[in-house]
Parts: sequence; C-alpha cells; structure tokens
Amino acid sequence: MPVIHWSGAICALVVAVVLIFKKVNPVYALFGGAILGGLVGGISLADTVKIVIEGTNSVMGAVVRVMAAGVLAGILIESGAAEKIAETIVEALGEKKAILAIALATMIITSVGVFITVAIIIVAPIALSVAKKVGFSKTAVLLAMVGGGKAGNIISPNPNTIAVAKGFNVDLANVMIAGFLPAIAGLITTVIVASLLRNKGVQLRDADLEVAATSTKEKPSFIRAMVAPITAIILLGINPVAHILHIKFLMSFNVDSMIILPVAGIVGLLAMGQINKIIPYTTAGLNKMTGTVMLLIGAGAIAGVVSKSNLSDVVVMGIKASGISGTFLAPIAGILMGAAMASTSTAAIVASGTFGKAILAMGVAPLNAAVMVHTGATVIDHMPHGNFFHVTGESVKMSIKDRMKLMPYESIVGGVMTVVATIIYGFLI
Repeated sequence: MPVIHWSGAICALVVAVVLIFKKVNPVYALFGGAILGGLVGGISLADTVKIVIEGTNSVMGAVVRVMAAGVLAGILIESGAAEKIAETIVEALGEKKAILAIALATMIITSVGVFITVAIIIVAPIALSVAKKVGFSKTAVLLAMVGGGKAGNIISPNPNTIAVAKGFNVDLANVMIAGFLPAIAGLITTVIVASLLRNKGVQLRDADLEVAATSTKEKPSFIRAMVAPITAIILLGINPVAHILHIKFLMSFNVDSMIILPVAGIVGLLAMGQINKIIPYTTAGLNKMTGTVMLLIGAGAIAGVVSKSNLSDVVVMGIKASGISGTFLAPIAGILMGAAMASTSTAAIVASGTFGKAILAMGVAPLNAAVMVHTGATVIDHMPHGNFFHVTGESVKMSIKDRMKLMPYESIVGGVMTVVATIIYGFLI
C-alpha cells in the first residue's frame, strides 16, 4: 500500500473540521475528509477506499466495548440512580461547599460510566437550584460541571477511555487507575477557578430555573444506586490490583470490560429491584451510544488515512529539530486532535492511530502514552464545532457568545491534568 503524503493527512483533518463547522453530520464529515485526504495525498481512489475500510475495522474492538458500556449507562440513567448519586453528594456537602459539591457530583457521575454531556444534563437542575440559593453565577456553575466532568472522564469506562486503551493495546482498568492523580488535580483546579468566578460572568435569572426542575420519578436509595458503579469498579480493578500486589490467584481474573460493564449494570438493577425494566433500560442505553458508535467509525476512517501517511514522521522530525523531549509528542498529539475533532473520544482514536507508533518509538511505555494522550485530548476538546460545546451551554441556557467566554477556563482544567500526567508518566515513571 503506498504511503500518503503528509499534506493529504492535513487536508483530511482540515476538510473534516470545515465540514463539521458547516453543520455537516460529523460522521460524513470525517468520511469526506478521509477520502479527499487520500486523493490529495497522492494515492488512487481504490487504495483510499481500502485504507478507509481498514481504518473503520481497526476501531471495531472499541465499538463493541462502547455498545456493552451502554447497558451500564442506560441502567444508571433510566433508573434514576445517576440523579440520586448527584443529589446525595450535593446535599451531603451543603451550600457552603456548593462548587465542590457540583464538581464532585459531575465527576463521580461521569467516572462511573455516564457520558460527560449526559452527566452535566443530569447535574444541571440540581446545580442551578443550589447556585440560586447561594448567589453563584451560571459561569461558575457550568465550569464546575465541565471541569468535574473532564476529571471524571479520564478515569471512566467511557468511549474515550475505551478508545485510548484499545489504541495503545493496554487494559482499560489500568488506564482508568493511571488517570486518578491527574483527575484529582483537575478537580482541585476546577474548584479553585470556579470559586474565583462565583460572582463573575453570566448571572442566574428566574427564567433559568425552569430547567432546574428535577425529575419527579421515584429514585432508588443512594446505597442501591451505588451498587452498579461499585461492582464495575471492583471487577475492573481486580486484575490491575492483583498485579500491583502480586496476588497470583487473582492475576488469572482477566475479564474484558465488554463483559464486566453489562454484568455490573444487571447486578445494580437487581439491587434496585428493577430487573423487570432490563429491556427498556438497556435499549435506552444502546440508543444513547448509537451516535458515539457512528462517530467512532468515522474517526476510524480518518485515522486510517492519517496513520498511513508520513505525518507522524514529519512531526517527530520537527520535535527532534526543536530539541524538546520526544515525550511531549503524546500530550501534543492529544491536544491537537482534541482541538481538531472537538471530541475526546474521536481525538483518542485519531491521536493513538496516527501518532501511536511514533510515540512508542520514542521509548514511552504504552500505558504512559495512553494517559498523556488521553489527558491532552481534554485541553481543547470543547471547541464550538463539537457537540459538547452546545449541549453544555444549553444545559444552563447560556448563549453561544457567553459559552465561548468559558473556553479558556475549561482549557486551564484540561491543561493542568495534562501537565500532571506528563510529569508523572513522562518523566517520573
């Protein structure tokens, strides 16, 4: 198969971004960019099609795991468990620690397997009600939710974590565990920055509280709501912890997340006494994953084209010429692809598929590379051409203009997590 010229790879990414800006469906935008990139890069249409198909095939492992994760996500959301967890955390910490409560609630809801956008939609009504009582601005509230969500996202069994784990061929649980310290740094940064903004930015209006009406459906108790996420965490953590502690009989427990996440969801459903709802809940979960699955396939297509180009060689040459450490290629790849794709999940696939071999060739361990790419993808993944930007703004009824003003603060949170991850996994471990 001929090598695609790096200009074709750049063209593929630029065309995809421009098409997304023009409101073309992101999946078709990614496919369109991939095909045009192959042609511009000097290969035939037939070869381009082969590469695109190879690229989509390469993400099938991640796709299957994401679909399996839909069982857990659907059960947590539809049963009211996710909302109950958020309410309990906010009530426990109280109004005096409102920013911490909002950020922590969003972090935990995201970290147990709920999409970051869905987690923010769940927490938003609770957060707005609390913010109205204590007089905090919408700007501070939204940053608390976004920052907490970003922190939870890098330690979750969500599509982005699954994608980066698959991209570097490392265990999902290990990626989640390795992201813990950067996530804590992100949470602390979120609380500090959001607290500084509590009286600044867009103020709450009475009309905004229309979205603050929480669900009236009966919710499970907090203990029962936590059964599913705790089960998932325990099962996912058995093998990594066994290797850390050298517990031989547990090392043989090597069950994939494709099995663990649905099992955890079903166990939680039994604990909540709602096993009769398994079909509607899991169907809803699968429906929520459909858009992401399609996006991952589109990302695989463009990643296939970019990975078959010499773009990574050009970037490596540039890094070597600049004299900076090759370790920085991992976070830089995540940051650039996060900005281009405006999606952590898509960025994880494209960055690992495009720069994975080059990063590993620099002597970086696969797990370390995965964590640095993953955190890097959170720095500028909130660009306006992505779904995350608009959904989060709408969750608190914020205009596009005001939503854009929040972007630098979001990047601070992602930037701190990336710096911490790079220091730990790029230079210390």
